Amino acid sequence: MAWIFLLFAGLSEVVMVTFMKLSDGYKKLLPSIFSFAAGALSFYLLSLSLLDIPVSTGYGIWTGIGSAGAVIIGMFYFKERKDVKRLFFLCCIVGSIIGLKMVS
Repeated sequence: MAWIFLLFAGLSEVVMVTFMKLSDGYKKLLPSIFSFAAGALSFYLLSLSLLDIPVSTGYGIWTGIGSAGAVIIGMFYFKERKDVKRLFFLCCIVGSIIGLKMVS
């Protein structure tokens, strides 16, 4: 169950960052509320996952999911660049997440 909490914590972090971008520097109320709510949910789920998963592994995977998800959302939703270098380093993040899971 801890791994499911960790997965959803990472996905909540992606939602938080997405609404943070949409909030226009926290000037727009509704996206700001969603950003804070998703952030709180993300931290709560991370705290539950860390009851059973080592903090180094859990935090690394949580930030990796958040980073990779933010890059993907940025490329497809916010029309950021999709060049080979960005895709290579995105693959490195995903590979690191998989590696951390395999050694845990």
